[in-house]
Amino acid sequence: MSTAPILLESHGLIRHIRFNRPQALNAIDQSLASAFLATCRQLADDPEVRVIVLSGNGRGFMAGGDIAQFRDDPASVPETLIEPMNQALQLLSSLDAPLLASLHGPVAGAGMSLALACDLAIAADNSRFNFAYINLGASCDVGASWSLPRLVGLRKALEIALLSEPFDAAEALRLGLVNRVVPAEELESATLALAQRLAAASPKALGLLKRLMRGSFENSFAGQLEAEKAAFSACVQTEDFREAVAAFLEKRPATFSGR
Repeated sequence: MSTAPILLESHGLIRHIRFNRPQALNAIDQSLASAFLATCRQLADDPEVRVIVLSGNGRGFMAGGDIAQFRDDPASVPETLIEPMNQALQLLSSLDAPLLASLHGPVAGAGMSLALACDLAIAADNSRFNFAYINLGASCDVGASWSLPRLVGLRKALEIALLSEPFDAAEALRLGLVNRVVPAEELESATLALAQRLAAASPKALGLLKRLMRGSFENSFAGQLEAEKAAFSACVQTEDFREAVAAFLEKRPATFSGR
């Protein structure tokens, strides 16, 4: 198996990013952070990508940041770990392609932050979640303070962050932190099936929908109505829209070209 900290696989229109430091529960060190940014830049230039999957090799998705660097050179963490991860997530959020987290085992610290930043998340029933930052005497990073309150509300977000009590996949599902929980042995197949379903949809419509949803918290109702109108206007100019309408009238499945 490759020792590269990030592995990128292509499955048709699906791109699968695997964190690959299994010996360290995929903890983020400088090599992983820089490789993740480079991979996201590559995907941003990939015209074929329709869905991006994030997962971790080994026993878990990700256990957070690299403790060795926290101990040996804590002052370097903001620029060498957090900054490239931030840039990578901003790139991913700018894409039409939905970002799907495929979670198993420990999902802690920055690993939980990454999972929260994804558009959808599917978790194995052996997943264990922990915000964890407070246990290291640190505040959070990788967008957790933006994502978590939007998913669970402010009061619950504060409880999860300030108490940092671990919880399982069933509780994550109840809270709305993940969309589905599946048996661990079915995670790969269930992830691929969900990714294929997303890849079969209109990429323009998916991208506009996720931006509308994420931007709605900053908009007034009137502003959101205008944003929806503009997005719909953009959709009706695409070949995908014309194909979908024709397929509906002809009672057949639509095939989306991405144009």
